[in-house]
Amino acid sequence: MIKTLNYLFVSCFGIGSFRFAPGTITSLITTIFLYSLFHIIDLSNKTILIILLIVFIYSFYAVSEYIKHNENKDPKEVVVDEFIGQSIPIYLYEISHGITKDSQEAILFYLYIFILFRYFDIKKPFPVSFFDKKFKNSFGVIIDDVVAGLYVVLTLIIFMVIKSKFL
Repeated sequence: MIKTLNYLFVSCFGIGSFRFAPGTITSLITTIFLYSLFHIIDLSNKTILIILLIVFIYSFYAVSEYIKHNENKDPKEVVVDEFIGQSIPIYLYEISHGITKDSQEAILFYLYIFILFRYFDIKKPFPVSFFDKKFKNSFGVIIDDVVAGLYVVLTLIIFMVIKSKFL
């Protein structure tokens, strides 16, 4: 029973078992899920942060247990790391906009965030590649996606600075 629940957690309820692009599908579903929490259900930022922190902290244990007896230390069915990495820039985007939430603008930024995250997660620029190759454990599986998410944040900040200075 615990093994099944752990599998459902690390595979984001089985999305990781999809044949085609499980990481991309997880990122897309995460984007839609977070949009729903922020803009449709209108959950508070603190509540969403607590949910994300619980997922993040528990992921280290869950992924570690899942890959313990697995030869591949970063199996494709483990996609909770995509959920975490995609959540970071979306959450930071939302809290940077305070309580004023423009749903139209959010959809556009969520799309940018989704595309940028997938780009950085697939291309793995340094140090994303460093964590991916150096750490063959739950830390490496999760942190490379965290760094990819932080690259998205950095890219958006640079874009907004350039936009405010020149446009």
